[in-house]
Amino acid sequence: MTGYGRGAGAHGETRATVEVRAVNHRFLDLKVRGASGELEDEIATRVRGAVGRGAVTVSVNLVRGGTIAGLRIDHDAAARVHQALGELAARLQLPGPDLALVLAQPGVMTSAEPGDDGSAAAAVLAALEPALVQLDTMRSAEGRALAADLAGRLDELTATRTGLAVLAASVPPQLARRLMDRVKRLSDEAGVDPARLAQEVALLADRADITEELVRLASHLDQARALITGDGAVGRRLDFLVQEIGRELNTIGAKSTSAEITTTIVGAKATLEKVREQVQNVE
Repeated sequence: MTGYGRGAGAHGETRATVEVRAVNHRFLDLKVRGASGELEDEIATRVRGAVGRGAVTVSVNLVRGGTIAGLRIDHDAAARVHQALGELAARLQLPGPDLALVLAQPGVMTSAEPGDDGSAAAAVLAALEPALVQLDTMRSAEGRALAADLAGRLDELTATRTGLAVLAASVPPQLARRLMDRVKRLSDEAGVDPARLAQEVALLADRADITEELVRLASHLDQARALITGDGAVGRRLDFLVQEIGRELNTIGAKSTSAEITTTIVGAKATLEKVREQVQNVE
């Protein structure tokens, strides 16, 4: 599921902005940028508590007293560099060094971890909370739309299941007629032993029986409908049910001796594939 959230927080002279982006992914793939160490771990813990599935990127930006966090100026080193460059410039009869040249020298600008003090962590975590709330709001709206779409497709599959049950009831008489036609074509005898014919029809009908598959299919559809109307993370359970629904449809198709049933199964598989695609977006 996709979503975006942005939050701002402050603690003392430290200000933080946090952006959280989420796109569809089968599992939770979390990346934290702009934070490390214990702060990164705390951010990851809170995100995992709010998001169960998706590719999530958290971007942290810190500013301390007007200076971008993550960089620290060594004033003593800057003074030494400025003096050395100034002496060199005077010897070469060139203008003195500017600030950019001094800052570019090794040792003048040093890195500082954004989460190396309590004020940074407090500001970041304060910004993370509203960002996650915004993210959840967007994902919830998408979830409601997905639930409506999935409900409609499950209704289609339920109607298909009902139609398959009706078609299955007509299979034994069809088998009887086919077998009778074959016997008449292969035999010159005027009559056919009714008992033997009934035995053969019963054997063929048993092989083509899809009652058990229809019962399981109905159960899987009911469970899927209950999941999309419930609360909590349901994506992986829906994944499993979609696989099982597909398994039952494949078995029915393999057993089918009826062109109508085969055609119906092809249509049901097309609908199920649309369900499968949407379920990949569900947390």
